[in-house]
Amino acid sequence: MILWLVVVAILFSATLVLALSLGPLKTAANVGTIRAFAAVQYAAAALLAGARALGKA
Repeated sequence: MILWLVVVAILFSATLVLALSLGPLKTAANVGTIRAFAAVQYAAAALLAGARALGKA
């Protein structure tokens, strides 16, 4: 159960970072790095959810 809460928290964080990079921070010099950070968070959430769904975690 706690792992699903962690996955939701990671997804919420990644969505917030992505929304900021598409909104107020879209003119920042390092917007690509910010979006890459969100992509890594989405990948981590998918990996955790996949491991939990397959019974490995």
